[in-house]
Amino acid sequence: MEIPESMKAELSAWNNGEGIDLDSWVGCEGNFRLAVGYASIFWPTFVEFERYIFTEGFSINSVRGFESQNGSIPKSVEWIINHLHIADIQHYGCEDISKDKIVLLGNTLKEIYESKLKIQYPDKPCVVEFYQPEDSNDLIQYQLSFWQAKHEPNNA
Repeated sequence: MEIPESMKAELSAWNNGEGIDLDSWVGCEGNFRLAVGYASIFWPTFVEFERYIFTEGFSINSVRGFESQNGSIPKSVEWIINHLHIADIQHYGCEDISKDKIVLLGNTLKEIYESKLKIQYPDKPCVVEFYQPEDSNDLIQYQLSFWQAKHEPNNA
């Protein structure tokens, strides 16, 4: 994995300036509570509900609310219910947020979600999107989401 530029100085400072690799750094800085929490994000539970696939923990009331909105289609319902703001993985105002970390995490999560959805739902292909805002410095707007390919307007 390419180390984000914003982390290189921190990793280089370890071991009296000799540096540390990313795996060793996680072993020094991390904890099992966070590892368990991250597991729920990096290998989420997907569930089927009626004609949809959602991440576990969705609200039926939210589904019904989005379905009732003008112009709503199954793709938009799945997209909004399943979306994750990458910045929300950490607390608001987290001091080490940076574009390079957000992009690396978003692209990694996209690959993970694509893989898990393909394994779990081989007969229900999904599209996973890592949305990157026009203003690349708007770190809050980087989002990951997915929907079933059958819900694409040209497939309906």
